[in-house]
Amino acid sequence: MGISPSEYLLRELRRRRGAAGLTQAQLGERVFCSDSQVSAIETGTKPPTLPYLTAVDGALETGGYFATLWDELVKGDSSPVWLREWLRQIEQEATALRWYEHSFVPGLLQTEGYARATFRAAGTPLSQLDQRVAARMQRQGVLDRDPSPQLFVVLDEMVLRRACGGPDVMAEQIEHLLSFAEQPLVRLQIVPLSAGIYSGLAGAFILADLPDGSRAGCTDHQLESQTTGQPDSIARLALVWDAVQGEALPVGQSLDMLKEAAKIWAT
Repeated sequence: MGISPSEYLLRELRRRRGAAGLTQAQLGERVFCSDSQVSAIETGTKPPTLPYLTAVDGALETGGYFATLWDELVKGDSSPVWLREWLRQIEQEATALRWYEHSFVPGLLQTEGYARATFRAAGTPLSQLDQRVAARMQRQGVLDRDPSPQLFVVLDEMVLRRACGGPDVMAEQIEHLLSFAEQPLVRLQIVPLSAGIYSGLAGAFILADLPDGSRAGCTDHQLESQTTGQPDSIARLALVWDAVQGEALPVGQSLDMLKEAAKIWAT
């Protein structure tokens, strides 16, 4: 079985740096970042960005090789190596997940139709669409394990109001959320539009409680998703979680809002 596009990219980053006779520290000086950042990217613990790869292309005089790899192969990888720790270990072992989203239904709670619509909106090539959707559906198996993790979800109301894939897709998705919201290990709350601007709008994130008592976090941005276990980062995410949960409606009122959204999309 061959390696994935993201694994190939990391291998090439290491190989080409070595062929140029540069240490990680020396490359870091040329692309204006620390040797620890170069190491984290080359080992797959931190995702590369297009600006970083463009800078490496310049430093190693590759003629745009890494930027082309990213654009044509890596950005469509359904399970990039820098997310595998989260997908294959942290999420699988978590005893509890605290998930905040301001734009989309969390991946673990998406229907197939909704997932397909989000990938299409993101510009996923048609040749990769089925693979990406299947990977997301497979990921949801974490909720079927015994014991399953407790799932705490806070959604912005716009997630329920913004059309994704059309009325039929939204109606199915809201009903799917309702079925989960009534399960004993799921606590779903909605931040109403009346809350106005609040701290959560800066970005979606997940906090995972692990069996050994530690925590991990995953933040999602336009260019990358990043996993962290750094205590200061986890503490900051925990504060944001407390803030967004404080803005959210109680569970009962959130359930009422879901039911109202289901009626709207069903008409």
